[in-house]
Amino acid sequence: MELQKLLSKARRAAEDYDMIAEGDKIAVGLSGGKDSVTLLYILATMRRFYPKKYEVMAISVDMGLGLDEKEVEAVTELCKKLDVEYVIEPTHIGEIVFDVRKEPNPCSLCANMRRGALNNTAVNHGCNKVALGHHADDLIETLFLSLFYESRLSTFSPVTKLERKGLTVIRPMIYVREKEIAAFAKDKPIIHNPCPADKHTKRQYIKNLLKTLERDNKKIKENVLGAITHPERNSLFDDAGKSNDKE
Repeated sequence: MELQKLLSKARRAAEDYDMIAEGDKIAVGLSGGKDSVTLLYILATMRRFYPKKYEVMAISVDMGLGLDEKEVEAVTELCKKLDVEYVIEPTHIGEIVFDVRKEPNPCSLCANMRRGALNNTAVNHGCNKVALGHHADDLIETLFLSLFYESRLSTFSPVTKLERKGLTVIRPMIYVREKEIAAFAKDKPIIHNPCPADKHTKRQYIKNLLKTLERDNKKIKENVLGAITHPERNSLFDDAGKSNDKE
């Protein structure tokens, strides 16, 4: 996948939902996986030509589960290449979730704690926005997760204001498909996630379900994405940009 195509989709999302303002300092939540690394490339490159000038930095939340030093070094070098400040925030999230709490369904607690650590670190470094690497497939999967497990017809918003933190969360890759990210990131440095729950989550179940449905309808994800994002077909994004301090 060419970077230019990714930039085009990210810029469209940024403009559609007014994600970037003049003088923003944006912290990219860099988990080290393909999604966040691709997002870092996009925002670091787009700042060269985007009409509104902004700064970018990268923040990784170390969950304390053990990171590969060589992978960390490779991502650190990437940040230098892209001229992006890089901060690794150490935490004990892994120990709390898996050893102390022994959560049978750890994803929600883990995600909340990681978001909290990321947001606090962003504020401490003078950022007013946090960019997350959620893409179109995440948007679709979250809709099904909410419907199947929470009896809600909802998904995450492209823009979420955290008033108490003084932060705005943006998701510039909501128009980018996961397969496009995988194609771009195949030769990029990543940090592998040692999460014990990996591949055994409700989200993975939804991923597998959608793959099964795609065998009969190749356009199923394209259709669902259109239903979510088309301004005349839904009301899921009516509150885009409104305060939601629960995140």
